Amino acid sequence: MFPTFEQAQRYIADHKVKMIDLKFCDLWGRWHHVTLPASQFSPTLMQEGIGFDGSALGLKNVKAGDMVLVPDLATGANDPFWVVPTLSFICTTLEAGTHRIFPNDPRNIAAQAEAYLCETGVADESRWGPEFEFYVFDDVSFENDVNCASYRFDSKEADWNSPDGGHGHYITLHGGYHAIPPNDQLFNLRAEMSLQLESMGVSIKYHHHEVGGPGQVEIETPLVGLVAAGDMTMMIKYVTKMTARAHGQTATFMPKPLYGVAGNGMHFHQHLLRAKENVFWDADGYGCVSQTALYYIGGLLTHGAAMLALTNPSTNSYRRLVPGFEAPVNAFYSRGNRSAAVRIPQYACQPDSARIEFRPPDATCNVYLALAAQLLAGLDGIKNEIDPVEAGFGPIEKDVFSWTSKQRASIKQLPGSLDEALCALENDHEFLLAGDVFSEEFIMQWVEHKYQTEYHAVRNRPHPYEVMLYFDV
Repeated sequence: MFPTFEQAQRYIADHKVKMIDLKFCDLWGRWHHVTLPASQFSPTLMQEGIGFDGSALGLKNVKAGDMVLVPDLATGANDPFWVVPTLSFICTTLEAGTHRIFPNDPRNIAAQAEAYLCETGVADESRWGPEFEFYVFDDVSFENDVNCASYRFDSKEADWNSPDGGHGHYITLHGGYHAIPPNDQLFNLRAEMSLQLESMGVSIKYHHHEVGGPGQVEIETPLVGLVAAGDMTMMIKYVTKMTARAHGQTATFMPKPLYGVAGNGMHFHQHLLRAKENVFWDADGYGCVSQTALYYIGGLLTHGAAMLALTNPSTNSYRRLVPGFEAPVNAFYSRGNRSAAVRIPQYACQPDSARIEFRPPDATCNVYLALAAQLLAGLDGIKNEIDPVEAGFGPIEKDVFSWTSKQRASIKQLPGSLDEALCALENDHEFLLAGDVFSEEFIMQWVEHKYQTEYHAVRNRPHPYEVMLYFDV
């Protein structure tokens, strides 16, 4: 929004801004913030930053946790949810004392991945279009204790509410795709979310009801640069949750909140450009993509298992990645086939639009790390000329879920659990070290935290369904 500090300062005075909100991302993908009176927005803030404890957010160890935040002026936007006029900035994270860029901050990792892309000479820009699927519920409750475990979601759209009487316009399970009002009861909410986002500088392509049934919706945006895509994702999660909250509802990007219906993915459309020309375009290629794009696909699928530890880093991720739904569980590519891990959209067949879509990820990822990991995997495929056909990744145009188990066994499977993905990352992460984007220490810290704090914590707890299965044994 602001190319210079002086322009930002002038805007603050002209629009009577009272507060400056500084937002930043922890290691696990959640935003945090600190707020200053507008009087503190000074050259000193830009030079010295605001101190915070990085060890509390997983960024550093407790022995040397001091870090500082410096606003990225280009990310300035009015925050519409504050009562007093507030200008929001996403921050760059620096080392305290030296004020050097902190290499393990997720946003800085994403920026380093972009810099490495330019160093390779393959391209000078990458463009990304995440798809944002999420559920909106009217009521949420959950409980976990020594002697109990439960959760409950409710949606006014759900046909399970029909016996209680009412309007009669409900959405059945799997029946929500592009539903129209009055069945679609969330169109006004999505419109408000979209307008709020546009007022904050996030372009919206469209929004609609999603297939999963009661409460599932989607918002899509045009393709943007890598760091910009990370910032946009954080902003969309913030705005959708805040807007829903203002209406007494709640939004969740959790991959699988409801049993037996479609979960929430975050598919990543992507392509590379050099001197503004689309490197992935070839009018005569399979799906109108180039050999470079195929090598990129080869890298994504070769490193797919390891990559899922960063793009699908929760235990709940693997409740969604199960056979039988559109969620991809097989490492192959295809033109238009939505059960493929990598899809080449058939409608994106022009020089400026030809691209690929990596479909497994979900929004429990730290988006900056997920973007960087995908780019590095794709670049490794280009560097090593990993042809996806020769590597056995397809293309496959048929519905693999209609195949026999013997036929499906010929396709490489993606991890079926967080444990499998973490093991794969431990054994295959050399591609992430290219260009010093990730470090060995960072990867090991990620794996250890995910095991100790999430995987083992879920594995060691009795599940409510187990009580029904085994209580009377």
